[in-house]
Amino acid sequence: MGPSIFMSSAFAGAEPVPRESRTPHSSRDLLVYLTLVALTWGAWQISRLQLFEAGDDVGYWLGVAGGVMMVLLFSYPLRKRFRFAQSWGKAKWWFLVHMLLGVGGPILILIHSTFEVRSMNAAAAFYSMIIVALSGVVGRFIYSRINRGLHGEQVDLLALQQRAGLHQREAHSRLRFAPSVERRLMAFGRHEVSLRPGLWMSLRRVFWLPVKQWWTYLACVRELQGPLQDLAAQGAWSQKNQAKRQHLARKLVRRYLNSVVRVAQFTAYERLFSLWHVAHLPFVYLLVISALFHVFAVHAY
Repeated sequence: MGPSIFMSSAFAGAEPVPRESRTPHSSRDLLVYLTLVALTWGAWQISRLQLFEAGDDVGYWLGVAGGVMMVLLFSYPLRKRFRFAQSWGKAKWWFLVHMLLGVGGPILILIHSTFEVRSMNAAAAFYSMIIVALSGVVGRFIYSRINRGLHGEQVDLLALQQRAGLHQREAHSRLRFAPSVERRLMAFGRHEVSLRPGLWMSLRRVFWLPVKQWWTYLACVRELQGPLQDLAAQGAWSQKNQAKRQHLARKLVRRYLNSVVRVAQFTAYERLFSLWHVAHLPFVYLLVISALFHVFAVHAY
Protein backbone atom coordinates (compact mmCIF):
# COMPACT_ATOMS: atom_id res chain seq x y z
CA MET A 1 0.00 0.00 0.00
CA GLY A 2 1.47 3.34 -1.02
CA PRO A 3 2.01 6.27 1.30
CA SER A 4 -0.66 8.37 -0.39
CA ILE A 5 -3.28 5.74 0.42
CA PHE A 6 -2.03 5.59 4.00
CA MET A 7 -2.28 9.35 4.33
CA SER A 8 -5.81 9.55 3.03
CA SER A 9 -7.09 6.59 5.03
CA ALA A 10 -5.37 7.62 8.22
CA PHE A 11 -6.70 11.14 8.42
CA ALA A 12 -9.70 11.47 6.15
CA GLY A 13 -12.86 9.79 5.07
CA ALA A 14 -14.14 8.72 8.47
CA GLU A 15 -17.61 9.48 9.71
CA PRO A 16 -18.01 12.97 11.15
CA VAL A 17 -18.03 13.11 14.91
CA PRO A 18 -20.15 15.57 16.89
CA ARG A 19 -18.17 18.40 18.34
CA GLU A 20 -17.39 18.31 22.00
CA SER A 21 -18.65 21.02 24.27
CA ARG A 22 -16.73 24.24 23.77
CA THR A 23 -16.61 24.83 27.52
CA PRO A 24 -15.10 21.77 29.21
CA HIS A 25 -16.33 20.81 32.65
CA SER A 26 -12.92 21.53 34.15
CA SER A 27 -12.81 25.12 32.85
CA ARG A 28 -16.38 25.87 33.86
CA ASP A 29 -15.90 24.34 37.30
CA LEU A 30 -12.69 26.27 37.84
CA LEU A 31 -14.49 29.52 37.04
CA VAL A 32 -17.29 28.70 39.49
CA TYR A 33 -14.91 27.76 42.31
CA LEU A 34 -12.70 30.79 41.77
CA THR A 35 -15.81 32.98 41.94
CA LEU A 36 -16.85 31.36 45.22
CA VAL A 37 -13.38 31.84 46.66
CA ALA A 38 -13.35 35.49 45.54
CA LEU A 39 -16.76 36.16 47.11
CA THR A 40 -15.72 34.51 50.37
CA TRP A 41 -12.49 36.49 50.41
CA GLY A 42 -14.48 39.67 49.77
CA ALA A 43 -16.80 38.87 52.68
CA TRP A 44 -13.76 38.34 54.89
CA GLN A 45 -12.27 41.67 53.87
CA ILE A 46 -15.54 43.48 54.59
CA SER A 47 -15.69 41.90 58.04
CA ARG A 48 -12.14 43.09 58.78
CA LEU A 49 -13.18 46.71 58.17
CA GLN A 50 -15.28 46.58 61.37
CA LEU A 51 -18.01 48.72 59.85
CA PHE A 52 -20.71 46.97 61.88
CA GLU A 53 -21.38 44.13 64.28
CA ALA A 54 -23.78 41.23 63.98
CA GLY A 55 -26.11 42.78 66.56
CA ASP A 56 -26.43 46.34 65.24
CA ASP A 57 -28.88 47.50 62.58
CA VAL A 58 -26.66 46.88 59.56
CA GLY A 59 -25.54 43.46 60.76
CA TYR A 60 -29.10 42.53 61.73
CA TRP A 61 -30.59 43.33 58.33
CA LEU A 62 -27.74 41.61 56.53
CA GLY A 63 -28.63 38.52 58.54
CA VAL A 64 -32.30 38.93 57.68
CA ALA A 65 -31.52 39.28 53.97
CA GLY A 66 -29.26 36.22 54.03
CA GLY A 67 -31.83 34.23 55.98
CA VAL A 68 -34.61 35.13 53.55
CA MET A 69 -32.44 34.04 50.64
CA MET A 70 -31.77 30.73 52.38
CA VAL A 71 -35.51 30.22 52.92
CA LEU A 72 -36.23 31.01 49.27
CA LEU A 73 -33.89 28.16 48.33
CA PHE A 74 -36.73 25.79 49.16
CA SER A 75 -38.87 27.24 46.36
CA TYR A 76 -36.99 25.22 43.74
CA PRO A 77 -37.50 21.74 45.29
CA LEU A 78 -41.11 22.67 46.10
CA ARG A 79 -41.65 23.74 42.51
CA LYS A 80 -40.33 20.36 41.36
CA ARG A 81 -42.38 18.40 43.89
CA PHE A 82 -45.84 19.93 43.42
CA ARG A 83 -47.46 19.48 40.04
CA PHE A 84 -49.48 22.70 40.17
CA ALA A 85 -46.24 24.71 40.48
CA GLN A 86 -44.48 23.05 37.56
CA SER A 87 -46.10 25.44 35.10
CA TRP A 88 -44.64 28.48 36.85
CA GLY A 89 -41.91 29.32 34.39
CA LYS A 90 -39.08 27.28 32.95
CA ALA A 91 -37.15 24.97 35.24
CA LYS A 92 -33.80 26.32 34.04
CA TRP A 93 -34.58 29.79 35.41
CA TRP A 94 -35.73 28.35 38.72
CA PHE A 95 -32.51 26.39 38.97
CA LEU A 96 -30.44 29.45 38.09
CA VAL A 97 -32.16 31.47 40.83
CA HIS A 98 -31.68 28.52 43.18
CA MET A 99 -27.93 28.58 42.56
CA LEU A 100 -27.71 32.36 42.95
CA LEU A 101 -29.63 32.20 46.23
CA GLY A 102 -27.41 29.34 47.35
CA VAL A 103 -24.38 31.57 46.86
CA GLY A 104 -25.79 34.93 47.93
CA GLY A 105 -27.47 33.71 51.12
CA PRO A 106 -24.37 32.18 52.74
CA ILE A 107 -22.20 35.13 51.65
CA LEU A 108 -24.56 37.60 53.36
CA ILE A 109 -24.64 35.40 56.46
CA LEU A 110 -20.83 35.36 56.51
CA ILE A 111 -20.76 39.16 56.31
CA HIS A 112 -23.48 39.37 58.99
CA SER A 113 -21.49 37.14 61.35
CA THR A 114 -18.18 38.95 60.71
CA PHE A 115 -16.74 35.42 60.78
CA GLU A 116 -17.27 35.21 64.54
CA VAL A 117 -19.69 33.17 66.64
CA ARG A 118 -20.54 34.35 70.14
CA SER A 119 -23.05 31.76 71.30
CA MET A 120 -23.83 28.07 70.99
CA ASN A 121 -26.98 28.62 68.94
CA ALA A 122 -25.13 30.98 66.59
CA ALA A 123 -22.33 28.43 66.22
CA ALA A 124 -24.79 25.65 65.41
CA ALA A 125 -26.54 27.75 62.76
CA PHE A 126 -23.26 29.06 61.32
CA TYR A 127 -21.50 25.73 60.95
CA SER A 128 -24.66 24.02 59.70
CA MET A 129 -24.84 26.65 56.97
CA ILE A 130 -21.18 26.09 56.07
CA ILE A 131 -21.73 22.33 55.79
CA VAL A 132 -24.87 22.76 53.68
CA ALA A 133 -23.14 25.30 51.42
CA LEU A 134 -20.12 23.04 50.87
CA SER A 135 -22.44 20.10 50.29
CA GLY A 136 -24.27 22.21 47.71
CA VAL A 137 -21.01 22.83 45.86
CA VAL A 138 -20.37 19.08 45.78
CA GLY A 139 -23.93 18.47 44.57
CA ARG A 140 -23.54 21.05 41.83
CA PHE A 141 -20.31 19.35 40.70
CA ILE A 142 -22.01 15.95 40.43
CA TYR A 143 -25.19 17.39 38.91
CA SER A 144 -23.25 19.01 36.08
CA ARG A 145 -21.85 15.59 35.14
CA ILE A 146 -25.25 14.01 34.53
CA ASN A 147 -27.21 16.97 33.20
CA ARG A 148 -26.84 19.40 30.34
CA GLY A 149 -26.20 22.85 31.75
CA LEU A 150 -29.06 24.65 33.49
CA HIS A 151 -31.81 22.94 31.55
CA GLY A 152 -31.91 19.95 33.84
CA GLU A 153 -32.11 17.85 30.70
CA GLN A 154 -30.61 14.53 31.66
CA VAL A 155 -27.85 13.27 29.43
CA ASP A 156 -28.89 10.11 27.66
CA LEU A 157 -26.52 7.27 28.48
CA LEU A 158 -27.38 5.55 25.21
CA ALA A 159 -26.39 8.69 23.29
CA LEU A 160 -23.04 8.72 25.07
CA GLN A 161 -22.50 5.06 24.28
CA GLN A 162 -23.35 5.68 20.63
CA ARG A 163 -20.90 8.57 20.53
CA ALA A 164 -18.19 6.37 22.02
CA GLY A 165 -19.00 3.73 19.42
CA LEU A 166 -18.74 6.33 16.67
CA HIS A 167 -15.38 7.42 17.98
CA GLN A 168 -14.33 3.79 18.20
CA ARG A 169 -15.12 3.26 14.51
CA GLU A 170 -13.27 6.44 13.65
CA ALA A 171 -10.26 5.40 15.73
CA HIS A 172 -10.25 2.00 14.05
CA SER A 173 -10.41 3.47 10.56
CA ARG A 174 -7.85 6.23 11.08
CA LEU A 175 -5.37 4.58 13.42
CA ARG A 176 -4.75 1.31 11.66
CA PHE A 177 -1.34 2.65 10.65
CA ALA A 178 -0.46 2.37 14.39
CA PRO A 179 -1.75 -1.07 15.50
CA SER A 180 -0.34 -0.82 19.03
CA VAL A 181 -2.23 2.44 19.63
CA GLU A 182 -5.40 0.96 18.21
CA ARG A 183 -5.14 -2.10 20.46
CA ARG A 184 -4.45 0.03 23.53
CA LEU A 185 -7.50 2.23 22.89
CA MET A 186 -9.83 -0.69 22.22
CA ALA A 187 -8.62 -2.48 25.36
CA PHE A 188 -9.16 0.66 27.43
CA GLY A 189 -12.72 1.00 26.15
CA ARG A 190 -13.69 -2.65 26.59
CA HIS A 191 -12.30 -2.85 30.11
CA GLU A 192 -13.75 0.36 31.53
CA VAL A 193 -17.26 0.14 30.09
CA SER A 194 -17.68 -3.54 30.99
CA LEU A 195 -16.87 -3.22 34.72
CA ARG A 196 -19.76 -3.89 37.09
CA PRO A 197 -21.25 -0.85 38.84
CA GLY A 198 -21.02 -0.40 42.60
CA LEU A 199 -20.04 2.19 45.18
CA TRP A 200 -16.35 1.32 45.10
CA MET A 201 -16.37 1.16 41.32
CA SER A 202 -18.17 4.52 41.16
CA LEU A 203 -15.49 6.13 43.32
CA ARG A 204 -12.80 4.48 41.21
CA ARG A 205 -14.31 5.82 38.00
CA VAL A 206 -14.60 9.33 39.39
CA PHE A 207 -11.14 9.65 40.96
CA TRP A 208 -8.87 7.03 39.38
CA LEU A 209 -10.19 6.70 35.83
CA PRO A 210 -9.09 10.23 34.76
CA VAL A 211 -5.56 9.39 35.92
CA LYS A 212 -5.62 6.14 33.96
CA GLN A 213 -7.01 8.02 30.97
CA TRP A 214 -4.09 10.45 31.07
CA TRP A 215 -1.54 7.64 31.31
CA THR A 216 -3.17 5.86 28.39
CA TYR A 217 -3.12 9.06 26.36
CA LEU A 218 0.59 9.62 27.03
CA ALA A 219 1.36 6.01 26.11
CA CYS A 220 -0.57 6.39 22.84
CA VAL A 221 1.24 9.63 22.02
CA ARG A 222 4.59 7.89 22.47
CA GLU A 223 3.52 4.95 20.34
CA LEU A 224 2.31 7.26 17.57
CA GLN A 225 5.75 8.78 17.06
CA GLY A 226 7.33 5.89 15.18
CA PRO A 227 4.50 5.16 12.71
CA LEU A 228 4.00 8.86 12.00
CA GLN A 229 7.69 9.34 11.32
CA ASP A 230 7.61 6.37 8.94
CA LEU A 231 4.62 7.85 7.10
CA ALA A 232 6.34 11.23 6.99
CA ALA A 233 9.44 9.69 5.43
CA GLN A 234 7.40 7.73 2.86
CA GLY A 235 5.25 10.70 1.95
CA ALA A 236 7.98 13.34 2.12
CA TRP A 237 5.88 15.44 4.48
CA SER A 238 7.00 18.91 5.39
CA GLN A 239 7.53 19.68 9.07
CA LYS A 240 4.33 21.73 9.10
CA ASN A 241 2.35 18.92 7.51
CA GLN A 242 3.81 16.36 9.91
CA ALA A 243 2.99 18.54 12.92
CA LYS A 244 -0.57 18.98 11.66
CA ARG A 245 -1.11 15.25 11.21
CA GLN A 246 0.44 14.52 14.57
CA HIS A 247 -2.00 17.00 16.13
CA LEU A 248 -4.94 15.31 14.38
CA ALA A 249 -3.85 11.87 15.57
CA ARG A 250 -3.52 13.06 19.16
CA LYS A 251 -6.89 14.76 18.96
CA LEU A 252 -8.46 11.53 17.73
CA VAL A 253 -6.96 9.56 20.62
CA ARG A 254 -8.04 12.18 23.15
CA ARG A 255 -11.57 12.33 21.76
CA TYR A 256 -12.00 8.57 21.92
CA LEU A 257 -10.71 8.38 25.50
CA ASN A 258 -12.99 11.24 26.57
CA SER A 259 -16.01 9.45 25.14
CA VAL A 260 -15.19 6.20 26.92
CA VAL A 261 -14.64 8.00 30.22
CA ARG A 262 -17.95 9.88 29.91
CA VAL A 263 -19.83 6.63 29.35
CA ALA A 264 -18.03 4.91 32.22
CA GLN A 265 -18.53 7.82 34.62
CA PHE A 266 -22.19 8.47 33.82
CA THR A 267 -23.62 5.72 36.03
CA ALA A 268 -20.97 6.46 38.66
CA TYR A 269 -22.09 10.07 38.98
CA GLU A 270 -25.75 9.01 38.99
CA ARG A 271 -25.08 6.73 41.95
CA LEU A 272 -23.06 9.36 43.79
CA PHE A 273 -25.79 11.94 43.18
CA SER A 274 -28.35 9.64 44.81
CA LEU A 275 -26.04 9.13 47.79
CA TRP A 276 -25.43 12.87 47.97
CA HIS A 277 -29.17 13.49 48.32
CA VAL A 278 -29.31 11.07 51.24
CA ALA A 279 -26.36 12.76 52.97
CA HIS A 280 -27.42 16.34 52.15
CA LEU A 281 -30.96 16.33 53.53
CA PRO A 282 -30.11 15.75 57.23
CA PHE A 283 -27.79 18.75 57.19
CA VAL A 284 -30.53 20.86 55.60
CA TYR A 285 -32.93 19.88 58.39
CA LEU A 286 -30.26 20.64 60.98
CA LEU A 287 -29.70 24.04 59.40
CA VAL A 288 -33.41 24.87 59.47
CA ILE A 289 -33.78 23.88 63.12
CA SER A 290 -30.63 25.66 64.28
CA ALA A 291 -31.48 28.79 62.27
CA LEU A 292 -34.99 28.97 63.74
CA PHE A 293 -33.58 28.55 67.23
CA HIS A 294 -30.99 31.25 66.54
CA VAL A 295 -33.66 33.69 65.32
CA PHE A 296 -35.79 32.94 68.37
CA ALA A 297 -32.84 33.46 70.72
CA VAL A 298 -31.88 36.76 69.08
CA HIS A 299 -35.36 38.22 69.48
CA ALA A 300 -36.11 36.69 72.87
CA TYR A 301 -32.90 37.75 74.58
